[in-house]
This record gives sequence, structure tokens and C-alpha cells, in this order.
Amino acid sequence: MRRPTPFALPPVPTLGRDLVALGVSEHVLRGAVTSGRLLRLRKDVYLDPAVWPEEDLDAGHLLLAHAEQVMHADGAVSHWSAARFWNLPAPRTRVPGDPVWLTLPARGHARSRSRPGVEHRVAPLPRHHTLTSPSGYTVTTRARTAVDLTRGLPLTQALPVLDACLRGDCLDLMPHARRRDLTNRALVDAGARGLREAAATLWGMSSVEHALGIASPLRESPIESLSYAHFVLAGLPLPECQVPIRTPAGVVYPDFYWEEQRLIGEADGADKYKDRDASVREKEREQLLRDLDFKFVRWLGKDIYLQPAMVMDRVARALGA
Repeated sequence: MRRPTPFALPPVPTLGRDLVALGVSEHVLRGAVTSGRLLRLRKDVYLDPAVWPEEDLDAGHLLLAHAEQVMHADGAVSHWSAARFWNLPAPRTRVPGDPVWLTLPARGHARSRSRPGVEHRVAPLPRHHTLTSPSGYTVTTRARTAVDLTRGLPLTQALPVLDACLRGDCLDLMPHARRRDLTNRALVDAGARGLREAAATLWGMSSVEHALGIASPLRESPIESLSYAHFVLAGLPLPECQVPIRTPAGVVYPDFYWEEQRLIGEADGADKYKDRDASVREKEREQLLRDLDFKFVRWLGKDIYLQPAMVMDRVARALGA
């Protein structure tokens, strides 16, 4: 019985022709894939199966994006693939089989195109719009990624992405993460510089510029950002976000606060209170604030996603609007 020829398995996505140049025949490559000793990520790109992250959907997606980039060395992982790298919110649940996205620099007669599992976009790609990831592949910056994603999206989908990007870029400028610093106008303007520059570089970005005027690093979750977008669209009085309220038990930072009505708004996600103790503490906090003559209005994340009109009606009634 003929034994398979041993060879060093590639720890990163590697072209088949590069393996052949190292002395591995195409016949041996095919046999290694068939036997499961070698993983084929796409046509002519291979990987050691032991490297594949079975339990990490985002890491697996980024490996597939890297494999695509091996075939297009001048491209950058971008759009929804780069969003996974930056942990930016997506408008729908990420699932296996989501297409990988690559942006190629605009030159000659290159055109954007799609094929099963892959989206190529051709667009201006200045060097300062990309960086090298710890894994060694080129990815669009957080700001460029956010601008690419939000082009043409309605405010309800754009604002969660822009808020998350602005928050991340502001936190990167801070030696120590302190909530109060996120109200510093100079810091926020500096954090937004990359977003504004990327929007100005690309075409058709007027909708992004409108959403940028509303974006804030103070909102801490996509649920808060989505809620705020609906406040804007519903024409409701706009609240302050994460404003400090001093109480005998310390300072609290509600998701939303309407000072004139002394109304606190809380958007509760599924994992906001991960254990029973956290839930009890939140109830105690709410009762303390009610005793201080603050009013409350609450809604769940699933409500703002599925029944935003109901949430807006609840808020409007609480505001007396």
C-alpha cells in the first residue's frame, strides 16, 4: 500500500502553486485534501485543518476572507468581513456561508462583481484606509469599514454601526477608558475624523454624513443606537445618553434621560443582567430613583427590533407628547 508523501502543512492560507514550488505535487495535494490531511479553503488555497477554528464563526469567516486575499494581494478585507474583525454590529445574524468581502483598488477597467460566497468591490483604497491585522492580512480601518457599510442604509441600520465605530475610535485615543471623557467635544471630533475623511473620499455619502451628525460614542449597544434612531425618526424630544445622575447610593448612568420630564429610559438587552444578582441590583436602583421622583420607561431589545412603533408610543406617552 502506497503511503501519502509527508509535507509540512501550511499554518496560514497558502497558494497551491507555492506548495508545488516547494516540491509537493498536485497529485499529493489532491490526495491530502481527499484524506482530510489538508483543508482547501477555495480553489488553489490550502490550510492545515488543525488551524481551522471550529467554534469561532468570525475567525473562520476571516480565514476564508484571507484565502480570497491570497489570490488578490492588492485587495483589503472589507465591508461585512471587516465588520467581523472590528466587531461592528450587523443588521442580521451572522451565519456560516456568509459571503466574504474584498475591496480592490480602482484602476483600469476593474469592476465590482459577485460570485457564490464572495463579494468583490472596486473602489478608491488609499493606504491610510487600511492596516495589517495581527494575522498578517490587509483590512480596511474601522472608520473606512463603517463608511462602506452604511452607504445607502437607513438611519436605523446606519447609526448602530457609526456609534460603535465612533466609540471604538474615541476609546483608542484615551489612555484610560472613562465614561466622562466621551462627552469631551474635542475628543469626539478627533474620534470622528477618520469617519468624516472616509465619507469625503468616497462617492454618494450624503446619507452617511447625515447619520454622522447624530452619532455618539456614549451609546453602549446596538439596541441603544437603534432606539435613538427611532426617536429621531419619530420626531420625539431627544434624550441625553449616559448622563450622570447623583443619588445617595452613588452615581448612575441611565441609557437615556429626558431632563425636563425627569424621565429615564432603559433599553434592556437579553444579556443586560446576566445573573439574578444583577437583576436584583437593577430593581433596587430603579426603586431608589423612583423614590427621588424620577420616572421610568423601559423596553426590550426584541421590541425595538420587531415593534418599534409600540416602543415609540410608550415613550411618547411617558413624555406626555
